[in-house]
Amino acid sequence: MFLARFSYDVLPTDRQQAIEHIRREIAAAQASGLKARLLIPLTRGQHCAALQFEVELTNLDQLDQFRRRGVGSESETGEWMRSFSDILRSPPAVEILRTEE
Repeated sequence: MFLARFSYDVLPTDRQQAIEHIRREIAAAQASGLKARLLIPLTRGQHCAALQFEVELTNLDQLDQFRRRGVGSESETGEWMRSFSDILRSPPAVEILRTEE
């Protein structure tokens, strides 16, 4: 199994809005049959992500398929991406991890 983790850096004033964007991403993942979750660090170092989105994958092709499908129609996905980008302080950091069973 693989985990794809997206780390988002947002200002404290934009945190709730970012959580709503990530919840929409979680709903889209779940609608695609994937297990996804929002991670909210309780402690973090300077320059660390404020919020993280994590999705479980059985193979890496699922990540590409999920990212292409987006969070709705093509126009809805475009609007979601623009709106989310407006509050991000930097592009999301993406980690792909393999779980050891």
